[in-house]
This record gives sequence, structure tokens and C-alpha cells, in this order.
Amino acid sequence: MTTLAAKTPKTKTPSRAAKSVRFSDGKLYVQLADGREIGIPLAQFPWLARATAAQRRHWHIEPRGFAVYWDDLDDGIEVEHLFN
Repeated sequence: MTTLAAKTPKTKTPSRAAKSVRFSDGKLYVQLADGREIGIPLAQFPWLARATAAQRRHWHIEPRGFAVYWDDLDDGIEVEHLFN
């Protein structure tokens, strides 16, 4: 009898994966897995610019770092969109 087992591919974190988030001087900064940090003016994200400091602090990174999400605001940003 032969049994086939599906192999689970090993996945690694993409270099453009988010690792952390911070806010300073009217900008959103996203630290990436490869060490880069992207800074974007909050004006680019009106829903985030209108949020309180407390709401901005409650973020989490989606699995594999593909996006940052704010549950309190019911919105998020995909990391790839930061490069467009």
C-alpha cells in the first residue's frame, strides 16, 4: 500500500512584510522585514489622519506581514500599496 502525503511548502516572510508601525511628525512609518522603513504622510490616508492617537495605537500586522490593520477603525493598509 502506498500513501501519498501532501508536502507543505516552506514559506518565508517576504522582504516587503511589515514588522512594526509608528507615528511621528504627521507621518505613518512602517518598518519592513528587510530593515527598510517607509514613511508616508497621514494625509494620504484620511481615515487614519482623522483617528485619535488611541485608535492609531491599536494596530496589528496580518499574517506574513502583508498588511497592517486597525480593528477600531475597521480599515487597513496592504504593504504593497505603500510602494505605488
